[in-house]
Parts: sequence; C-alpha cells; structure tokens
Amino acid sequence: MSNDEIFAAAYREHYWAVSRYVARRLDGRAGEVEEVVAEVFTVAWRRRADLPSSPLPWLYGVARNCLANTVRGHGRRRRLVDRLGNDDTAHGRHIAEGPESETPGAWVHEALARLSASDQEVLRLTAWEELGIDEVAVALGCGRRAATMRLHRARRRLRAEIDRMRPAVTADTGHSLREGDRR
Repeated sequence: MSNDEIFAAAYREHYWAVSRYVARRLDGRAGEVEEVVAEVFTVAWRRRADLPSSPLPWLYGVARNCLANTVRGHGRRRRLVDRLGNDDTAHGRHIAEGPESETPGAWVHEALARLSASDQEVLRLTAWEELGIDEVAVALGCGRRAATMRLHRARRRLRAEIDRMRPAVTADTGHSLREGDRR
C-alpha cells in the first residue's frame, strides 16, 4: 500500500471519530468543527509517511494541537474585540439563560471544567474517546507510565471536585444524600 492509500484509508476510517473528538471540545461552536478537522487531516496528509499502523490516537494528538491553535486564536480575537469595544454587551445585547437551560448531568461538566486542561483531556480521552492507556499515551505524546499517572491524578482531582460540589448539587435538586450513598 502506498502512503496515499494509507492516508485515504485512515481518512475514511477515522474522519467521524476525529470530528466527534473535535466537536465535543469546541462545545457548541459547530461552525469551527469542520475547519479544525480539515486542519487535522491536512497535517496528516503532509505527514502521511509518518502515519502509524493504528492512526487514531496519533490523529487525536494532532487534533489536540490544532484545537490549541484554535483556542489561542479565539483568545486573540476576543482581546482585540474587547480593545475595540465592539462586543455584544457594549451594544446592549445580553442573552440570559432560562431555567430550562440546565441540562441533565451539567454538574459533572461543571466539575470537569474546574480541572486543568491537561486533566480534562486525559479524562476525555478515556471516557469520551474510549481509548486504552497505551492509546492515551500516544495521543498525549508521553509514555505509558506517565499517561497512567496523569489519568490516576485527574480522576482523583475530579472526585475531589465532585465531592466539593455535592452539597450544592443536593441542595439544588432537593435530594439528600444518606451516609451510605456516598462513595
């Protein structure tokens, strides 16, 4: 198989997995998903001779770098808009969330959002992308032991955040936790 054929097979096989990976991390900015995914596969095309035999974790690593570039770009644009004074609040437009905007499990996402970006990523790779620890190591560009330790620490920090939030969550929902319900 030529490098072009290997790339084509990787594209066909993993396009939607990479798209889902990017979409979950862009959190509702659907217009940018295709742009980032195109960038991922552009990098993969340029480096098609380097594609590993199991390319998905490698593609996730490339996507991670492309997403970082996108986030930095958003930060630069936001700072520019702030300096220019051309944001929605300056023009009197403010969108308020209604009570129905609370989605089931939102508190889990809130706890996850309180973690560092690296903790969030290792947890998402295992939970959302369903990667094994060896694949996580490839996606993160580190060794198996480092990936295992990162995952262990991230899970511990997430548990601490959930425990910290638990009184607020139970107060909001009106449910009480019995001592036996806590883990």
